[in-house]
Amino acid sequence: MAQLTAESPFPAPVSRERQEAWIEAVLATDGVNLPRGALENVAPFIVDPEDTLGEADANGVRRLKGSAVRRLHTDAGDMVVALVRMHGVGGVQWGHNERISSIWRSMADPTVGQGTERTLAPVRPWKGVVGDGSETYLAALESVVPNRHALMMNAEDAANALTRVDKVRPYDLEEDLVLNGQQEPGLYVPQQVRLEEEPEKDSDGNPRHPSAYWGWMAVRGNNRTQKRQSIFRLSSGEVLAGVPAEKLGRDGDDVIHDPHVWLTEFSALLNKEYAEAADDLDPTNGSRARRAAAIATVDAHLVIGTPTPQRLYRIVQMNNRRDHVHPPLEFDPINRSRALGRSVLGMYVARGVMDEKTAEVLSGLAPIRELADATPEMAVSELRDLRSMKLLLELFPVDAHRRHLLRRALSENQPSLLSKGEIDQRARTWSALTSESYPQPWNPRVGQVFGTKAREGIVLSGRRLPDLLAAAETDDAAFEELVSYRAAHWLASFGIIEADRGSLDGQEMIGDTGERMRRSRRGVTNSLQALRYEKSRMMAVGLLRELVAAMDDGDRTPWQVSVSGKAMPGRVMTAFWFDMEFPKENGKRRRKPASTAGPAPTSPGPA
Repeated sequence: MAQLTAESPFPAPVSRERQEAWIEAVLATDGVNLPRGALENVAPFIVDPEDTLGEADANGVRRLKGSAVRRLHTDAGDMVVALVRMHGVGGVQWGHNERISSIWRSMADPTVGQGTERTLAPVRPWKGVVGDGSETYLAALESVVPNRHALMMNAEDAANALTRVDKVRPYDLEEDLVLNGQQEPGLYVPQQVRLEEEPEKDSDGNPRHPSAYWGWMAVRGNNRTQKRQSIFRLSSGEVLAGVPAEKLGRDGDDVIHDPHVWLTEFSALLNKEYAEAADDLDPTNGSRARRAAAIATVDAHLVIGTPTPQRLYRIVQMNNRRDHVHPPLEFDPINRSRALGRSVLGMYVARGVMDEKTAEVLSGLAPIRELADATPEMAVSELRDLRSMKLLLELFPVDAHRRHLLRRALSENQPSLLSKGEIDQRARTWSALTSESYPQPWNPRVGQVFGTKAREGIVLSGRRLPDLLAAAETDDAAFEELVSYRAAHWLASFGIIEADRGSLDGQEMIGDTGERMRRSRRGVTNSLQALRYEKSRMMAVGLLRELVAAMDDGDRTPWQVSVSGKAMPGRVMTAFWFDMEFPKENGKRRRKPASTAGPAPTSPGPA
């Protein structure tokens, strides 16, 4: 590493020999089990790597010294972290950041892959060939994208979403970094992104770009990573997949992929700019190099090992989650509720009460058809229902051990003292995770339909969705289970109802004939109670069946239903129609008690 001075604050990579010595020492450290390629990618960014190494042992082997290693424990598992000083442009902002997860279509939506867009490639544990020729999991992640263009677009979408989220911060993070530098280190996990398509060839028959890229994804410090790179005028996509020659002061339209090469030239360019510029930090006219001086180097924590590499994704997310969920820094209600639910699922897996595949599906990381009890003939509506009901039972468990783990993950009172607010928090979590199986998320407060009896847990009949719908006209228990646990989400997914946002008096809406109407305040529980009104039973069942039919027909617009429950194609079901046919005042009338014709669910009904 060239010696840093006040005139040349931006470090160039050390020699490849010194990088190799650092890589060998990391791999020799107890508990380290990551791929060599991940270390080769990050080594050019490490400042003075020898400072992290201990003395050689009797065999001449050097390892990371104790002060440069931290062994962390989370509710999802353990990991080994290296403490380093890194070039400020290093790191890659992560599309899997939970604050922006709702911008992507989830793999848990059965319609993904049928012409939908904005899906994020799922993250899997990295599996590769080791020295003896066998395949094994190591402490890294991997994902597959169609091509380099998709990789760059994912990075751009994540950057734009993070920029919108960062606007809720009470101060300007970028200017704070310019003035004060970065005070807290970020946490970075290695991930390899592979391309499905073969790279294009140049005139000599050589690939124009690699077929796979290693990057160090920001688990903690996504915003800081983005803002630092914004100050440097690079993007995370460029740090991951190569820097254009023009940004290095070269002519031509080549892209430089080797970080040792481009970082050497980039630092030289910055040091030249710094020496020639005035000490002006103005964001419009000031020098880039002067504005970036305070973040020329930053502290970073690199994940380099774990005894359970197949759970690495959950481990790193769990490590970061509590910082942002308690309190909810920069989380909107949907992403906060989803993060809480994933905390619960991660703890279940770590404690052996749930298998990894089930947790992946319920977390929104894998297709529903990968569940053990999903069958090939299940339609979209039944797949969505299968996942939603599993989530419901996991968030309102009867089992004492699960209750204890849930209490730890959500910082709740003991079960007998569970408050209405804590029950509502669970309900929002269930609702937000359920919405991942639908094209658009809804306000998770739609799910707040449970009373305090829910503290005892929820038990369902176990009947499949088609069976419940077929029996709902005459079976009170089947009808009640549909209304209590399905209707709100189905109606919200089509925009028929919404969570009560306070006083809606004076809000205008467009009626079926185009006239402007005023809609009075109405909560979700009131809408559900209107469905229960005995005189509307046939119509309510018809409405539920039509919503299911619309889901199974590509999430088309649902049709209105007649008093007898028959769908009326061509007449669009709207919020105005629902309020007219299931009026608010009907919610004051209680339906007659359920008969003994079928087994009623032993779970509590809506509040």
